[in-house]
Amino acid sequence: MRSSSPVASAALFACLLLGSGAVLAQAAGSSGSAAPAPYDFKANYTKYEYRIPVRDGVRLATTVYVPKDSSKKYPILMTRTPYSCAPYGSDRYSGRLAPSEDFLKAGYILVCQDVRGRNMSEGRFVEMTPHVPNKKSKNDVDESSDMHDSVQWLLDHVAGHNGRVGIWGNSYPGFYSAASIIDSHPAIKAASPQAPIADYYKGDDGYHGGAFMLAHNYGFFTSFKPQPNPTSEPSRWGDFRYSSGDAYNYFLKLGNLSNIAKTLGTPGNPYFNDLIEHDSYDEHWKPKSITPHLKGIRAAVLTVGGWFDAEDLPGPLAIYRSIETRNPGISNQIVMGPWRHGGWFRTAGKSMGSVSFGGNNSEYFMKQVMLPFFEQHLRGQGEAKIAEATMFETGSNVWRHYPAWPPAEAKPRQLYFQAGGKLDWKRPEASAGTEAVDRYVSDPNKPVPFTSYAAQGMPAEYMVGDQRFAATRPDVLVYQTEVLERDLTVAGPIKARLYVSTTGSDSDFIVKLIDVYPHDMEDESPSGPPPSDVPPPRQTLNSYQQLVRGEPLRARFRKGLDKPEAVVPGEVMALDIELPDVNHNFRRGHRLMIQVQSSWFPLLDRNPQRFVRIKDAAPEDFQPATQTLFRAGERASQLEMRVIEGP
Repeated sequence: MRSSSPVASAALFACLLLGSGAVLAQAAGSSGSAAPAPYDFKANYTKYEYRIPVRDGVRLATTVYVPKDSSKKYPILMTRTPYSCAPYGSDRYSGRLAPSEDFLKAGYILVCQDVRGRNMSEGRFVEMTPHVPNKKSKNDVDESSDMHDSVQWLLDHVAGHNGRVGIWGNSYPGFYSAASIIDSHPAIKAASPQAPIADYYKGDDGYHGGAFMLAHNYGFFTSFKPQPNPTSEPSRWGDFRYSSGDAYNYFLKLGNLSNIAKTLGTPGNPYFNDLIEHDSYDEHWKPKSITPHLKGIRAAVLTVGGWFDAEDLPGPLAIYRSIETRNPGISNQIVMGPWRHGGWFRTAGKSMGSVSFGGNNSEYFMKQVMLPFFEQHLRGQGEAKIAEATMFETGSNVWRHYPAWPPAEAKPRQLYFQAGGKLDWKRPEASAGTEAVDRYVSDPNKPVPFTSYAAQGMPAEYMVGDQRFAATRPDVLVYQTEVLERDLTVAGPIKARLYVSTTGSDSDFIVKLIDVYPHDMEDESPSGPPPSDVPPPRQTLNSYQQLVRGEPLRARFRKGLDKPEAVVPGEVMALDIELPDVNHNFRRGHRLMIQVQSSWFPLLDRNPQRFVRIKDAAPEDFQPATQTLFRAGERASQLEMRVIEGP
């Protein structure tokens, strides 16, 4: 739901969350051919503004654009957003309401609605509105009921529609797209939640493995704040700059999270305060999870995400799986491409940082997948012929079309940590009198950075960033395979089981899966200057250590994210760290690498390594700890993956 860092890009995100054909048009025009003149939206559409009453009497501000050609009927395509449907006023137009210019030309009745409590809509805004499964009165409202009532009002009051409604949205509007189709209105025929939040605490924007996503949330909440309601002013996104020049030193000097929160004003931003106050999976967070409630869905669903979405990578996968399980028989499909958060609208999807993904993958998705999906289900034109799982395979840079996800041909295999920093498929046996362990000292006052450069916030590029800087640190364990003799594809979820102990009473353990390029790799990195939001200069790929996936677990949550418990110093723990899915091809001549560390700053907040309330930790609570990883016999640390081996 958040803007990728730096916060300056939040302004871009706010503009593009409803989509923009201009981005792709500019990308196409950069090849040398002149870009076509933009579509004249105002000449072809008439704008209307309504206050739609829903069952509890609240009125939701809704903007409707209707094609001026009244000779035919049109489907309704709707998005619901907390980021404003501005500009307001019947004579002020926005061309951002369609996913692309192709949708404008095809002809849709475009609808944008401010969700309750935001911008021009009445009511009280609640972050990640809890679903009310058993509504007993008109005051039992949620996103599903607001959507149901709004759809019925539109059908009754807007002329020229064909009786079919679709909903879509990217990021926070992606959450609203999913939440709005529970027990859906029968007129809703198609829905596309894109980069949606599924569970605010578990793996999306808030916390990963119980560790707080500091840089991301701080950057977002410098701009996203409570607002007077209703207000005609659009969300204004500030260009926040860290006073020390980079986020690492800025947060390190501030100390604990309570001190950091104070810099957001007095009494601070209540959204940020809620995040750090509720630091376990408590009753504040559990009702906000949408996945248990995704039932009664009648619409065809196309869920979309990016393999390198630093904000909501788990969300699309969780929503797809939940709908698949709870709504047998409906059309339910997923697309995962080589994108950052919402990258299919913002970029051409050709590259990220130093890593190339081949062609214009965003154009492929928009023209060959998204438009045909809505045309089929909202207009009844043709058969989209979209696979159950349309998944971009990174590494080889090809689109794969699977009948299920994970694919049946991907078989579970375990990769074991070995002596001498090696990885192998064979479990190492314990030897009498031999201590099969590796150790490092983690110091929270000198945490491992998550980028090799002084970053402002959370740059999207870190998801494919070169990890050589971390591999040389004494507080990072490094293991790698021999050079691969044939291609190996990892397709599906990944789980690390670490057998570890610590001298502290709490610690973080971060596992990173890395693709190590050959030392004589031909330079396939993208040419030209890097995008403005990617700070480091592009590098050659010789010996490049590309991050493929990384995830933490805070040891206090080893028995459950709702069950924080102190660690017994020296006691061996089995930690299961779940990493989000990948579809990555490790090419012949490459190596697989795993790095293990206990800080990742300031992507994550600092664990003081004492079992204290982290947000209020005192300077003396931040203490070094010796971490021990076991790697033999019944304590053989390992990484379990689903693997497809090449010829």
